[in-house]
Amino acid sequence: MRLFGTSGIRALFDSGLVFLALKVGLAVGKVYGNVVVGSDTRTSSDALKHALISGLLAAGTRCEDAGIVPTPTLALVARKFAAAVMITASHNPPEYNGIKLLNPDGSGFASEQQKQIEEMVFSDSLEVATWDEIKGSDVYRSAIEQHIERIMPDFPTGLKLKVVLDCGCGAASVITPYLLRKLGCEVVEINCQPSGFFPRGIEPTESNLNNLVKATKESGADLGIAHDGDADRMMAVDDMGRFISGDKLLVIFARAVKAKEVVTTLDASMAIEEMDFSVRRTKIGDTYVSEELKSGGDFGGEPSGSWIFPGQ
Repeated sequence: MRLFGTSGIRALFDSGLVFLALKVGLAVGKVYGNVVVGSDTRTSSDALKHALISGLLAAGTRCEDAGIVPTPTLALVARKFAAAVMITASHNPPEYNGIKLLNPDGSGFASEQQKQIEEMVFSDSLEVATWDEIKGSDVYRSAIEQHIERIMPDFPTGLKLKVVLDCGCGAASVITPYLLRKLGCEVVEINCQPSGFFPRGIEPTESNLNNLVKATKESGADLGIAHDGDADRMMAVDDMGRFISGDKLLVIFARAVKAKEVVTTLDASMAIEEMDFSVRRTKIGDTYVSEELKSGGDFGGEPSGSWIFPGQ
């Protein structure tokens, strides 16, 4: 039996998932000595996060709680820890939740790392630390600020763009509106308040973004941006309100960073090979893309809206 899918553990929120979070916390805590934890805005995220933190602490590791943050934000601050754990079901409906494990370089756990955690969880032999080995937990308060500070130098100041932003009431609500304004943009917000009751289908597909399309056209904006629940996906519409496909965005971003070698998934358009990139393909899932990028590549992504900039 496999716990991990293409991007972590995901399931309907129930007692089984809560107990699994405790076991995953115990397993991760036995291997990794200092862990940071974050979550998206789902109503069940706090309960699941605290179950996982209980496992980490019971294993004898130290952990810090970064609160509600996007997965890319947690991936950035993971460099200060032995590992990071994100409580999210990403683009799945609100009744789902899950667990994603990250390395200090921000990449998802590789297959062998996942296998190790699975074997420990299924062994039913996880022991808790003795009372004198238990370490404390703390709140990690600066994750959002660090991410904004990291992104700002990559863009010119005073962008003077009008942007319609649909965060889907997910984790992007706590960073993207503020980041865009700091860059000089005028921001028209849609669904930018954190809430576990998603007002639209949370996956940023064309069929779920009718309000973004309408608002972009009616407001005369330069573009529209949409995120999923944990903001590890970003899609866009142009100034005419036309949805930009993931294949086109992949090419746009790759050209913007002057990439020569691109890593993408098997479901991406074959036309990408015709754009003068050297292309390597992986199984579907951002975990596989990030794993392959460790072997080289200037940019990676998949047409569902996950974009990976190595070394960033």
